[in-house]
Amino acid sequence: MNKKHVKFSNRVFAGLGFGIALGLVLQLIYGIDSEVLAESMPWYNIIGTGYVKLLQMIAMPLVFISILIAFTKMTIGKNFGKMAALILAILIGTTAISAAVGIFSATVFDLDATQIMQGDAEAARGEYIEEKTTGLAAPNLPTQIIELFPANPFLDLTGARSTSTIAVVIFAAFLGFAYLRVARKDEATAATIKKGLDAIYALIMGVVTIVLRLTPYGILAIMARTVATSDFGAIYNLGKFVLASYVALIIVFVVHLLIITLSGLNPITYVKKSAETLLFAFSSRSSAGTLPLNIKTQTGRLGVSEGIANFSGSFGLSIGQNGCAGVYPAMLAVMIAPTVGINPLDPIFIITVIAVVAISSFGVAGVGGGATFAAILVLSALDLPVALAGILISVEPLIDMGRTALNVSGSMTAGVATARVTKELDTEIYNNPSAGAHISDL
Repeated sequence: MNKKHVKFSNRVFAGLGFGIALGLVLQLIYGIDSEVLAESMPWYNIIGTGYVKLLQMIAMPLVFISILIAFTKMTIGKNFGKMAALILAILIGTTAISAAVGIFSATVFDLDATQIMQGDAEAARGEYIEEKTTGLAAPNLPTQIIELFPANPFLDLTGARSTSTIAVVIFAAFLGFAYLRVARKDEATAATIKKGLDAIYALIMGVVTIVLRLTPYGILAIMARTVATSDFGAIYNLGKFVLASYVALIIVFVVHLLIITLSGLNPITYVKKSAETLLFAFSSRSSAGTLPLNIKTQTGRLGVSEGIANFSGSFGLSIGQNGCAGVYPAMLAVMIAPTVGINPLDPIFIITVIAVVAISSFGVAGVGGGATFAAILVLSALDLPVALAGILISVEPLIDMGRTALNVSGSMTAGVATARVTKELDTEIYNNPSAGAHISDL
């Protein structure tokens, strides 16, 4: 397909379809409990899990260099603080809205954790989560804030902590401000620094391109393994939760389109120009892996300035992920509350959930496991049993695809709206249907 110049997004979608078909065939022939599948799936993991690890490999360097490059492409001035504040406000605000939508959807569908059947895998995961969190007190707000700071930035570049992503963003921001300080005092030195950063950025993007070209193969292996080993009976039992989740995700996406509309832009144009990037996010289940396409879509197709695109794309990996840190933890909280005698419709409880979700959305990882971490943090803060989160293991991949696409849409919405307000949006590029047609040709 690559030799025939088939578009990258179509190759990814083909990998998704082939993977689902292969997984169904394997399960129909051998059965979910067969030794053949048990022995062959680790070989699929070499490609699927290997691909995910490569995404994790590029995530931190990409976030770090993207933030630094953002500083070199903008000048400090009256719009700088306004730009950063707007991006953060939109990311956190839409996460709070996402939490409210998640609560609404869980209530309308009458989701209750006590009514959902658990399989062996779900029960085992619940016991593992409970074991890992037993005796751990929910961190208070000051403790959570302190955890965001990078005491050892080199450790955080390895992704060793749950808050490593936001810590790397903070460290890169300090270096960025230092660059602006040097630029004001010594333009020659600043030019040398910028040239070096541009070279590093080009090198990192070269690695990113190599990894992204492996996406169709990685997606095929991941979907084949997921479908071949999925307990469809358990998925059927949890079908109402899957439906409720996607209803909530769609509603929040409509909120994104409303923000675009209120910015004076055509939301249909946004959908058309962001579709390929959102499809990649949906298939790869990695916000971090989607970052290069996210930034290129904002700058090449939507007309956002490079500085704002880099900031919104990078911040969106660790702050205010609407799907993973907004909708998902809120729905779990409403589902689990009745198991401990809490009325999920109590206004005080609802306000508390929304506030905790918004605050806890800082530092959610952009590659795999972010939603689980966010859910555990929120449930712990609300003093709810985290073990019941294990009941959703069977449908986790199905929901995570939609959550990731929503996360990426949230960061792009923040970039477009901020650029519009600060008058750094090129409306000619935004309204030109052929602008940026090449950005996903990998």
